Amino acid sequence: MKLVPISAGERTGTCTRLTVPVLAFGGILMAVMQTVVVPLLPDLPRLTGSSPGAVSWLVTATLLAGAVLTPVLGRAGDMYGKRRVLLAALGLMTAGSVLCALTSDIRVLIAARALQGAAAAVVPLSISILRDELPPERTGSAVALMSSTVGVGAALGLPLAALIVQYADWHAMFWATSALGAIGLALAWWTVAESPVRSPGRFDTWGALGLAAGLVCLLLAVSQGGQWGWSSAPVIGLFAGAVVILSVWWRQQLRAEQPLVDLRLAAGRRVALPHVAALLAGFAFYANSLVTAQLVQAPVASGYGLGLSIVATGLCLLPNGVIMLVLSPVSARVSTRHGARVTLAIGGAVMALGYVVRIVDSRHLWVIILGAAVVATGTTFAYSALPTLILRAVPPTQTASASGVNVLMRTIGQSVCSAAVAAVLVQHATTVDGLRVPTLPGYQLAFAMAGIIALVACATALAIPSEKAPDGPERTAGRPDPLAADGPGREKLTP
Repeated sequence: MKLVPISAGERTGTCTRLTVPVLAFGGILMAVMQTVVVPLLPDLPRLTGSSPGAVSWLVTATLLAGAVLTPVLGRAGDMYGKRRVLLAALGLMTAGSVLCALTSDIRVLIAARALQGAAAAVVPLSISILRDELPPERTGSAVALMSSTVGVGAALGLPLAALIVQYADWHAMFWATSALGAIGLALAWWTVAESPVRSPGRFDTWGALGLAAGLVCLLLAVSQGGQWGWSSAPVIGLFAGAVVILSVWWRQQLRAEQPLVDLRLAAGRRVALPHVAALLAGFAFYANSLVTAQLVQAPVASGYGLGLSIVATGLCLLPNGVIMLVLSPVSARVSTRHGARVTLAIGGAVMALGYVVRIVDSRHLWVIILGAAVVATGTTFAYSALPTLILRAVPPTQTASASGVNVLMRTIGQSVCSAAVAAVLVQHATTVDGLRVPTLPGYQLAFAMAGIIALVACATALAIPSEKAPDGPERTAGRPDPLAADGPGREKLTP
């Protein structure tokens, strides 16, 4: 028996009702996979017999693989089938988790974590599937929920991993994520139908290789600059290589008949500004969890730290995930009534307000949780609006690739945030009980930096053309409504 994907209007039954929660579960799994290794990092050099520098690659490998594969798998989904590529991404994620569970060899662990990086493509592929399969009245809320899964998974992953590591062998954590990944893969195979939308043509292999090489150079320099030295030859060489490779890639994409990324479309304000806002929002979002986790674990002798365990730290961040899950439908309603650009602007402003709270008081636990919750509220509005802006600016045949680029920009923003926060905290550190720890003014400076970036994201959102504004040069004449349930440009699969 051969299953044939059909339109959203024809689909009924249990599988249709489960599509949204199953895809959301996949998004949560992706974020969990990225964060579960964090509680292990201090102990892994001892557990694996390797150096701290080698252990840091367990994070770096996932980051690099995710950044490279997200736009590539997004384009492959547009061309060869989003369900097919989604299942492949979930399969690679699960396989990587199984490998981590089976080994203590740092080299195998790094390779396995790189496999897990493929899961970064789950969110843009799922958003594209939702656009193709759901009726217009359900698309906004479903996309908002899908976007919130990044924060939900990050908030759940840390306490889950900490609890398992504290009470069981560290391999048990990866066995648990392997089981969750297998469940997510099976549910997606059962409930998600293949999208009827295709972008025919040949895959741009040279474009994919060029983008991969350029991103590896850029993100490797950003992620390792603090450890290797920002003025060191390797870091300067990587930055220079990134500029050269991406410049050549840009020209190649403009000349290609079927480019990996449609740069002419991406250069228009309706697409370019949401991408810029995604980079800024990614920066502002990541500082919240990154800095909060370090601050509450700082020793009490520092004068501000609370000396919390990693489990308690995870529980402090847990409300953020609940907030993002609960408020995602609210943000979708705001976008429906006032437009996604307004929702994005509100998100940036609320994030900035949250950082003001963090600057005013970062000594009392309830104020820390309150400030982090306010930032999470703003993140919910910003992250839910970004994919909606992209969906309304690109044709159906480029949904997954354009959404993948938007997620890539968020990833780059998080990477830059990590490097910037580390640089600030290193410059503002003192010795407490023989250990170098950041000072409270250092943390406040990091919060101020993230708050300013959030305000810039707000201003960028307001510069995005209104959805009711007439089409500009970047809008192709006669383009169908991107959020229409059916229309030109949708190629139906046949048995």
